[in-house]
Amino acid sequence: MAHGSRYKLAFKRRKEGKTNYKARLKLTTMDKPRMVVRISNKHVTAQIIKINNEGDETLVAASSKELEKLGWKAGGKNTSAAYLTGFLCGKRAVNEEINEATLDIGLKSSLKGSKIYAVLKGAVDAGLEVPYDESILPEEDRINGEHIANYSQSLSDAETSKKFSQYIEKGLQPSDIPDHFKEIKEKIKEESS
Repeated sequence: MAHGSRYKLAFKRRKEGKTNYKARLKLTTMDKPRMVVRISNKHVTAQIIKINNEGDETLVAASSKELEKLGWKAGGKNTSAAYLTGFLCGKRAVNEEINEATLDIGLKSSLKGSKIYAVLKGAVDAGLEVPYDESILPEEDRINGEHIANYSQSLSDAETSKKFSQYIEKGLQPSDIPDHFKEIKEKIKEESS
């Protein structure tokens, strides 16, 4: 008797490390849209996606690239930028009358206080209802950049210039990050109202 191989070939997107089909199936059975958070080497992206039979439909999206247009000078991948991206996406979702979503972190590991959860906190603060456990969120001082401001004050001027050269080149002193964060958050509120 000749039998075929018992080995099951994984789907292409699973082999490429792009899709966890078991988790995706669980998310597709829910009636809520997904809040998809992805973090690349330079930017953070948040999207509200509805699953349709014809394929996924992006309802609203926000990227940390857009923060630069609002005047953000502190990089596109840090915790503050992640929060602001989530806040922007959440505001857009609420304006489109999307009031709830389920978090989809893809293949990223779920780490307490990570940038993914900073995006989540931003969206929730914007008025979007997403189920979560309070203990996973980053500390407030990490979200608004106070930890960077405090750290920079412990350094000499030469060390500050070396470690924060990219911020300083853009005209932002590390000690001013908390105020800069509040300023950009206010701009997002104004833009969304």
